Amino acid sequence: MTLPVFIAAALAEIAGCFAFWAWWRLDKSALWLIPGVMSLIAFAWLLTLAETDAAGRAYAAYGGIYICASLVWLWVAEGVRPDRFDVTGAAICLVGAGVILLAPRAA
Repeated sequence: MTLPVFIAAALAEIAGCFAFWAWWRLDKSALWLIPGVMSLIAFAWLLTLAETDAAGRAYAAYGGIYICASLVWLWVAEGVRPDRFDVTGAAICLVGAGVILLAPRAA
C-alpha cells in the first residue's frame, strides 16, 4: 500500500508546486494557486497514510519516489527527455528508498 500512496503523494506535490511555478514563473493567473494549495494539502495528507512507524522515515523513503516522478513530469509535461544521468540518479535514489523502507528493524 505504501508505494501507491507515495506515487499519489508525488503527483499531488508536483502538481501543487507546478501551480506555483506557473503563477510565478510563467505569468499564469493567481487562480492557479487555489488548486495548487489544494494539491499540496492532499500531498501532506497522503504521506500520513504511509505504512511506517516514523514520519521522518516515510519522508526519506518518499524522496526516492518523488525524484522519479519529477523526471516523469519533466518528460511528459515539459517535453524534456531525461538523460542517462537522470535515470541513473533516479535508480540510485530508488535503491536508497527501498533500503530505508524495507530494511528489517528491531521491534
